[in-house]
Amino acid sequence: MTAPPGDVGASARGATTVADRVVAKIAARAAREALDSVPRDGRGPQASVVVHRDVARVSVSVELDYPADIGRQCGAVRGRVRHRVETLAGIEVHEVAVHVERLHSAHTAHDRKRGRLR
Repeated sequence: MTAPPGDVGASARGATTVADRVVAKIAARAAREALDSVPRDGRGPQASVVVHRDVARVSVSVELDYPADIGRQCGAVRGRVRHRVETLAGIEVHEVAVHVERLHSAHTAHDRKRGRLR
């Protein structure tokens, strides 16, 4: 079967490139979606990405409320980030590293406002 005149093969149409910073924004947003909550005094998830030949390695930093099921939340972040990056950017994700930068306790936040930390 031959292609009708004017149809161009996939390899001749060009390529779409998604910048690393765009993939990082997708990953950070996906991490926020996966978390139970973002601490009131904390910052939202931050992500960095290295893409090499359509394969991504993602690193996500999060801050969590304490007490929390840290393992469950990190697993949820890994799964959500992998799914969203692969779906939205079309890039295979081989690794998602989640770094818990800080735990926020409602008790210590209250004491910090009074000028002391227990």
